[in-house]
Amino acid sequence: MKIERDSHGGRTTIRLIGHFQSEHIGELKKQLQDNGLRLVLDLKEVTVVDVEVVRFLGACKADGVKIVHCSPYIRKWMAQERKP
Repeated sequence: MKIERDSHGGRTTIRLIGHFQSEHIGELKKQLQDNGLRLVLDLKEVTVVDVEVVRFLGACKADGVKIVHCSPYIRKWMAQERKP
């Protein structure tokens, strides 16, 4: 997986590229902590995720991180993981 950052107008976009697996969560957490409150995760080029990543993305969304360009299968999976 590759992580690219872009800051513009007080907003930081973190673009994820490739296979995003649970072993990458620690690095992404570090990137999120270093970028303040106005964060956007761009998942346009994410091709594969695992269940831990889906849960992590759901937690990010619940914490106010905006998630854009997310594939329908990931969004659906995130919604299923939120259900009790």
